[in-house]
Amino acid sequence: MESTDIAARIRNHQPGHALARDFYTNPAIFERDMERMLLRHWFCAGHVSSIPRPGDYLVVDLGQESVIIVRTFTGEVRALLNVCRHRGSRLCSGRSGKAQSARLTCPYHAWTYDLDGNLLVARQMPESFRRTDMSLKTLLVRVMEGLIFTTFAKDPLDLGNAADALARSAGVHGWATAKVAHRELYSIRANWKLAVENYTECYHCTPAHPEFAKRHVYARPAELNEELERAGRTRAAALGIVVPDIDQYGCAAGPGRESVAVMRSALHDGIVSATDDGRSVARLMGSFSAPDGNSTYFDIGPISDFLAYPDHGVIYRFIPRTVDHTEMEVIWLVHQDAVEGVDYDVERLTWLWKTTSAQDKKIVEMNQAGVNSRYFEPGPYSLQETYSARFVDWYLKELSP
Repeated sequence: MESTDIAARIRNHQPGHALARDFYTNPAIFERDMERMLLRHWFCAGHVSSIPRPGDYLVVDLGQESVIIVRTFTGEVRALLNVCRHRGSRLCSGRSGKAQSARLTCPYHAWTYDLDGNLLVARQMPESFRRTDMSLKTLLVRVMEGLIFTTFAKDPLDLGNAADALARSAGVHGWATAKVAHRELYSIRANWKLAVENYTECYHCTPAHPEFAKRHVYARPAELNEELERAGRTRAAALGIVVPDIDQYGCAAGPGRESVAVMRSALHDGIVSATDDGRSVARLMGSFSAPDGNSTYFDIGPISDFLAYPDHGVIYRFIPRTVDHTEMEVIWLVHQDAVEGVDYDVERLTWLWKTTSAQDKKIVEMNQAGVNSRYFEPGPYSLQETYSARFVDWYLKELSP
């Protein structure tokens, strides 16, 4: 598909409606997504507690790109491209690991690098060869409230507004000193935008997520929740909990700044956590001396989303792979001193968001199957899909010439 064809499709978009079929099915548009949006923005690579010691690493992917997030001997978190400088082999496979002897060795020809990416060993190279010219390529990294962010952009978007928003949300919930309790990876046979649009709206929550809807006020239209939301804020204020709503989502962030949003929402009466019985599942975190019956949603960039309760947190990482394949990693956080089997039970901790994520996988894949039809026509967004509509506006602006 030529750039002029993509531009024509952008011009033909009907405001307030979903995207046309090609935006979810055409490989050329997916490549445009990568270049114009996904590689340009910051994305969450995980939590620092996953790499506590020198040599510990995470492997995070985006499209065909792969990055090694590693802890160095100085305690710094580095992002190294997972591409050997010799013949391009991946250095590390799997989702995580520990560098043997504090070195990263290519499994193909044994070129060996230190944790900063400097080339140490390259056998039988000519005299003209200079090891110093062959360090691994690196990406920028920023750790905010325990969350690791990186970007492929050479001229990155400013994170000042995002850092402030995270301090007021993840900071209050104690995420900087949290630890990972569990993680799940879901493979979704659908375009990444369908997965993200699904996450940004709760129009589907009542029919598709009954377990979520029975616990979260957010599943209902906003006009039905005013009294419950006021009561939730009153409970929070009584405990000294202040988490302001922040709306700098998408285009509202302004030129050169990363998108960020924070929203507080009440849980239904008698519910204090995302559990089957509505009771706390783990030690309280951050500033909470008691549960306040609220949840906090926050988002950074287009594919990194977060949800916090007084006793645990959830990271959602959307990972676009191909035009019709998206991975969704879900990571659960608890207090750094919480002991599994004593302070929390993994099954209770993960029950709601395992259930909801499996449901999301099913409905997003069904959405993709319908969009694939030659008879699909984009329908209008409802009043509960405001953020989906805003996401589409933002996306089209980023794709525009």
